Amino acid sequence: MTDNMKYDVVVIGAGHAGVEAGLASARKGLKTLMLTINLDNIAFMPCNPSVGGPAKGIVVREVDALGGQMAKVIDRTHIQMRMLNTGKGPAVRALRAQADKVLYQQEMKRVLEDEPNLDILQGMVDEMIVEDGEVKGVKTNIGTIYEARAVIVTTGTFLRGEIILGDLKYSSGPNHQMPSVPLADQMKDLGFDIVRFKTGTPPRVNSDSIDYSKTEIQPGDDVPRAFSFETTEFIMDQLPCWLTYTSENTHMIINDNLHLSAMYSGMVKGTGPRYCPSIEDKIVRFNDKPRHQIFLEPEGRSTKEVYVQGLSTSMPENVQREMLTSIPGLENARMMRAGYAIEYDALVPTQLWPTLETKKITNLYTAGQINGTSGYEEAAGQGLIAGINAASKLLGEEELVLSRSDAYIGVLIDDLVTKGTNEPYRLLTSRAEHRLLLRHDNADMRLTEIGHRIGLISDERLEAFETKKRHIEEEFDRLKKIRIKPNAHTQAIVEERGGTPLKDGILAIDLLRRPEMDYASIMEILEEETTLTQEEYEQVEIQVKYDGYIKKSLMQVDKVKRMEKKKIPADIDYDAIHSLATEARDKLKTVKPLDIAQASRISGVNPADISILLVYIEQGSIQRVEA
Repeated sequence: MTDNMKYDVVVIGAGHAGVEAGLASARKGLKTLMLTINLDNIAFMPCNPSVGGPAKGIVVREVDALGGQMAKVIDRTHIQMRMLNTGKGPAVRALRAQADKVLYQQEMKRVLEDEPNLDILQGMVDEMIVEDGEVKGVKTNIGTIYEARAVIVTTGTFLRGEIILGDLKYSSGPNHQMPSVPLADQMKDLGFDIVRFKTGTPPRVNSDSIDYSKTEIQPGDDVPRAFSFETTEFIMDQLPCWLTYTSENTHMIINDNLHLSAMYSGMVKGTGPRYCPSIEDKIVRFNDKPRHQIFLEPEGRSTKEVYVQGLSTSMPENVQREMLTSIPGLENARMMRAGYAIEYDALVPTQLWPTLETKKITNLYTAGQINGTSGYEEAAGQGLIAGINAASKLLGEEELVLSRSDAYIGVLIDDLVTKGTNEPYRLLTSRAEHRLLLRHDNADMRLTEIGHRIGLISDERLEAFETKKRHIEEEFDRLKKIRIKPNAHTQAIVEERGGTPLKDGILAIDLLRRPEMDYASIMEILEEETTLTQEEYEQVEIQVKYDGYIKKSLMQVDKVKRMEKKKIPADIDYDAIHSLATEARDKLKTVKPLDIAQASRISGVNPADISILLVYIEQGSIQRVEA
């Protein structure tokens, strides 16, 4: 075997998980190969043409703060950018960008091609080479073998993929690409527990056939926005999206043809995502709702395809045409692609360590939808962590495990490996108990130093971050020392903002805590021009206004961290702890938690079981499972 067929890390797949995994491994200095079925579909968006949204947008910022690529590429290729939930608290604000799908793919491919330690190759992996419980490489469908010290599987929805449209069902990956069947068979043969999941996509229509006068315009923000903390050039020439609704006639068409839907005919066996249901499922589950939102989203600047967000369906093509023409603005819509459902194999994620290495096979990692998740952002976050950890392990470095208080990525991975999932997992702000700490605005504060430590953030970027951090801390301290007098100038500004007049002098920081006051108002009262950037003064304002809540959250985090310090030996024999409930014992043996905090989050393990486990460990006479 020649040296050009030997690699440190092989990544199977080049979707949103694969590209982050490959780049992270290569940027850590390891010789990396990325194998993909089709080079033209690198970072392809088979479903919605967007990046970000509640919780998901924060993940993209976290990926960037750790040295990943998704944020930079969407900043260069989007057609619209909006900040969501601006009328709500900072914990739920998040960016969402409409992507130019083709440009996004092209830009990500260019980044991969330019990466010195990364080779990308078109090829179908049929088999992983496994010897004595350790992965040694991969074998393609034409028999070529590539040796590897670690393998990362990021196959998305390709494992035994099947497209379903009405009563038609055929073997296929997303967007009618080749599915991966032999590799799916091998995963089962290796003893992995596999589940069958389902997702779907809506039809696309020609923009020229839409009557936009019957819809509501949804423009992008008119202020510069970006996901990456390094972006300095902003796209302001934006394309709008449009909002319309289903009609009574739409609902009647769906109900009359429900027996033809693969969802209700019994053809679909896999479990679909609860938080992204098909239009048929919406009509059945929410039958008292007279209409549902439909967003018309352009797929790019160089195409007339418009994504009909909210109309995901597995109805036959002729029924989809009827549904479209029943929606205001789409009466004459010309369908360019039909929607469809897709079923695929996924790994039960409790078979993974928090590093995303599989428990069964050493040096084998998995990331993305193969782990039971949905969404490009969740995939990117997992891919980045898998790439970091595969490389770190081979380099003899400490692997990266983000806690639930570090990042939404930490919440995502902990939920998967600790609780598992019985449906395609979607990240939500409600899943994060420390969400006030995990904000859009402070992702760099939480993770930049970690990104630098693992070698993916440059010294220059770290220096810029430290300057920003210093500016925020200095301004926070300065506002604690400035006393504002209740003179006419001050009272006029306070009353203009809807506040009650000051009776006595007040510290600037205390005045800023008032809900009606903002940082700009304080600067106006002080008659000063701030030297801070917008991101810096937003941080100051949030830290001041939510100081009490943040401190309370940090106290809760400290309590969890104390539990995380109580490690559980990897080879502990749970069968020897006779006082444990049977369900708890079985769950602990399956998940193999690393510490008491993780054990306490396992469904079926109650506080009494945790107390018994703690006493057993602290006694010190731990029985071990024989190798």
